[in-house]
Amino acid sequence: QVQLVESGGGLVQPGGSLRLSCAASGAIFSINAMGWYRQAPGKQRELVATITSYGSTDYRDSVKGRFTISRDNAKNTVYLQMNRLKPEDTAVYYCNAYINYFDSWGQGTQVTVSS
Repeated sequence: QVQLVESGGGLVQPGGSLRLSCAASGAIFSINAMGWYRQAPGKQRELVATITSYGSTDYRDSVKGRFTISRDNAKNTVYLQMNRLKPEDTAVYYCNAYINYFDSWGQGTQVTVSS
């Protein structure tokens, strides 16, 4: 049984920063791509950022230059550093990872950007 557990969400003012973490645990043989998605109320889930096992990254245009995805392969953990947050970044953020050749999801963590 593989589990992804996210942490680091919360309430922050516009212009502020948050760092999300997602740790994978369980019977893990391989982890390929890892990433973060988000879903705002009434909207579809959207891809925020991805990182391959070799460290190659990709971002949606609206977060480029503000968000940074990284991973620690020794800890089976992926991070999302979010700077200069905007109200439109408010959403539930979900961790995703391709573990043992299966797609795995975390339970989600709420990020609210509001004054």
